[in-house]
Amino acid sequence: MKIKNLRWWIVVLLFFAAVLNYIDRQTLSSLAPTIQKDLNMNEQDYANVVNIFLIAYTIAYLLSGRISDKIGTRKGMFVFVAWWSIANTLTAAASSIASLSVYRFALGLGEAGIWPAASKAVSEWFPKKERAFAIGLYTMGATIGATIAPYIVIPLATYNYASTLPAIANWLGQGTGWRLAFILTGMAGLVWLIPWIMVYRQPKKSKLITEAELQLINDDAASDDPADSAKENTWSWKQVFLFRGTWLLLIGRLVTDPVWYFYQFWFPKYLSSDRHLSQEELKITWVIYAAAGVGSLLGGWLSGRLVKKGVAPVKSRLWVMLGCACIMPLSPLISQVTGLNFAMTITICAVMASLAWLINISSLVLDVVPKHSLGTVFSIVAAGSTIGGILMNTIVAAMVSGTSSKATGFLDKGLHALLSPVLDAVQGQGYSWWFIVMAFLHPVGWLILKFGGMQKLSKS
Repeated sequence: MKIKNLRWWIVVLLFFAAVLNYIDRQTLSSLAPTIQKDLNMNEQDYANVVNIFLIAYTIAYLLSGRISDKIGTRKGMFVFVAWWSIANTLTAAASSIASLSVYRFALGLGEAGIWPAASKAVSEWFPKKERAFAIGLYTMGATIGATIAPYIVIPLATYNYASTLPAIANWLGQGTGWRLAFILTGMAGLVWLIPWIMVYRQPKKSKLITEAELQLINDDAASDDPADSAKENTWSWKQVFLFRGTWLLLIGRLVTDPVWYFYQFWFPKYLSSDRHLSQEELKITWVIYAAAGVGSLLGGWLSGRLVKKGVAPVKSRLWVMLGCACIMPLSPLISQVTGLNFAMTITICAVMASLAWLINISSLVLDVVPKHSLGTVFSIVAAGSTIGGILMNTIVAAMVSGTSSKATGFLDKGLHALLSPVLDAVQGQGYSWWFIVMAFLHPVGWLILKFGGMQKLSKS
């Protein structure tokens, strides 16, 4: 049996993997108050557990792409999804801060792998003109996962199992609801593995691909640099780190990804503290994730349109990213305007621009790196994202807090020691200063890519 447009069905699978990835990631934060109470965790304990996840995530980013390059996209994605799904399921057995930390560390080791593996899948199945849109489509799955996670796991956690399902309550004991939430969301990932292992092959080995689609992919591959196509061996670590594009893209993401991390982790707190929204009113933040999804698709679509019109892929990404960078200077207005609706409108514009940028900087990796080493380079570049996120968390926490004699967690203590001059300078300055900082991050990132010679690395 042949499946028409099989490559788009593969992106649908990647989309649902991204949805599950973010649901599993957000389960802990969505249920944090209940879990903290059951496991007797204070805020510092919770911070340490979150930091454990981030450390594992960064380590995994550095290694998972290499694994994908060595064992292939199909096997790599299977390993990553199975690993994080089992880790998420096992979290239901957590009985202490230590065991919860172990399970979250394991989750971080698995979850990072989806992104280099998914980008490798796109490089194998999509022509250059469609890659950015394909990346935007599956990345939108992450924003949807983050949006729906609370609506899935909170009802599971708050259901009265003792009166209606006593067997489950007796089996899982204290915290039946949140434990069951981890079990069910984790098992969903294991179910996803079935269609993935059945459908995914490299195009030339797939029995489901039509001749027309295979020809489209082969014709695009033939346009690659013959010198690159002839190389069969994955780059050594030395070659990866000597490649200028690795450093340009890593720095580009380190500088700009903190904006998206801020909107995920801190913007609701800003609305609560500075805009005085209640817990119920904070539901308005769903529009942020919706805007992120639109930005993901729009960014990929725009650069894809430019490629179809004959603009070189790298140049098309940079043009779209320049437009995004020109929107970000609106950021300071978010904290300065008086009306909430006006502030949210500006926020939507900024988030859309941020995600459109993210899709295109991710696509640049596919444009300049040979397929055999794509996962490795993507992983290192993406590690810059989590490092930037950790730095942002530390700086913003200092901006919005008063003078404190100690950090909240072990990672924070190390960062405070490293960044003490910066943190002392911004201590207690408030959210408005971070909105000012965000006005400059994308323009600086674009200048680094442009004048660092990103366009000269193009293979086409």
